Amino acid sequence: MRRAIPALIPALIIALLAAAPAFAKLPAPSDEAKAKSAEAALKTAWADKVGAFQLCRAMDHAAEAYRKGSKAAGKEPPAAVETPACADPGPFVAPVAAPPLEASGAHSPATMAVSPPGSKTTSAELQGQPKK
Repeated sequence: MRRAIPALIPALIIALLAAAPAFAKLPAPSDEAKAKSAEAALKTAWADKVGAFQLCRAMDHAAEAYRKGSKAAGKEPPAAVETPACADPGPFVAPVAAPPLEASGAHSPATMAVSPPGSKTTSAELQGQPKK
């Protein structure tokens, strides 16, 4: 047993050195990768809603088949429990990405400029006071 412990020490050191690259930092994801990740998360959430909808319909179908089978056998089925209606999530709609700032026109004035932005009138004249 005492000989096995000193033999493990070099093996542990080698294992730690081999695992060191696993702790390296990864670069930050690009904007495109972030968008794909967000879309994948939305699609997964939608798939979960579709699965819940299909399960709800299957449970309703099984309950209805049970009631019909009970009536056919001459037994009175228990009263149906009121449950919320199954909500259909509809088809998946991918989110529309916002246009970049340059394409959105957010930095541009709404109308074309017909005169220079400045004028020769003084602030006193703009306020209705005589020019000094």
